Amino acid sequence: MNQPPETSIRVSEKDLYTFVSQAAQKVGLPKEKAELLAKLLVTNDLRGVFSHGTQQIATYARLMRDGKLNPNPNVQVINETPLSVTMDGDGGLGYFPAYEGTLKAIEKAKAQGVGLMSSRNHGHFGAAGIYSRLTVGHDLLTFVTSGAQLNLSEGKSIYSAGGGSPMSFCSPGDGEDPLVLDFGAMHDLYASSPHREEIARLAPGMVFRSIGLGAICQIWGGFLAGVPLEEERAVKEYSGANQGALVITFRIDLFADPDLFKQEMDAYVRQVKTLTPLEGFEQSHLPGGPEAERERTYQEAGIPVGPRHQERLENLAEELDLEVPWH
Repeated sequence: MNQPPETSIRVSEKDLYTFVSQAAQKVGLPKEKAELLAKLLVTNDLRGVFSHGTQQIATYARLMRDGKLNPNPNVQVINETPLSVTMDGDGGLGYFPAYEGTLKAIEKAKAQGVGLMSSRNHGHFGAAGIYSRLTVGHDLLTFVTSGAQLNLSEGKSIYSAGGGSPMSFCSPGDGEDPLVLDFGAMHDLYASSPHREEIARLAPGMVFRSIGLGAICQIWGGFLAGVPLEEERAVKEYSGANQGALVITFRIDLFADPDLFKQEMDAYVRQVKTLTPLEGFEQSHLPGGPEAERERTYQEAGIPVGPRHQERLENLAEELDLEVPWH
């Protein structure tokens, strides 16, 4: 769960955007793609999704510089129907085929009622919520997931079956903030989690549900996109191109009047705010509410950049002969 850093410096979204764009271009990403990547990463920081924000450029830039991802991918449509589109990422970052493909899926849903996008042959596509939020404003309901190359072998823990497990759901409102559920089902069950065994002992059903959700991410977002179970069967030019993604979006008016539906959503959002929050939290929210509030705050006050975030960008800046925004 992303929380604002305890200690931080404030950096404007403009300055972080410029740094990310410059770093991406330094390793060969064309300007248009570099600027799109910068926009998406900075927006995640604005929403407080720091794990998938601008600090990720430190990983991405090195992957492109070192030839593990294609820095200048030729993203293409490889299959298309009135309802669906399949995108090939040409061994680059997953943001580019997933973003373009989601826009195409939105147009298909507006025209046909339902739009589906599958992307393949690419690296990390970032936070799943990037793509569900693209559908806000189009009276659509959306599900997004992604799958990555697994590394399963006899004797490994059952936890490894869940993979990375990213997924997002989105439901628009009218005047209130839209519901944007964006999470990793296995996040609290990774090997690095200090409480994994305690969680499994106290709530085994929750663990099995998390693994089950992770399996769906892998099957729908990975296998369906051509990511095989065994890595030795993978066909790829770039070693980092080990992921796929899936977007499903459909029109509200297939089932209900969109205006009435969004009014119901607004009432739901408002009523949830009156509920008693969890211990340690000041207010109750539906998913997406806290992120929307942070975005409004950080646009005015600047994005809080914590020590680890600063260190990652400073190290990258030194490698690429760039200046970080706070010097």
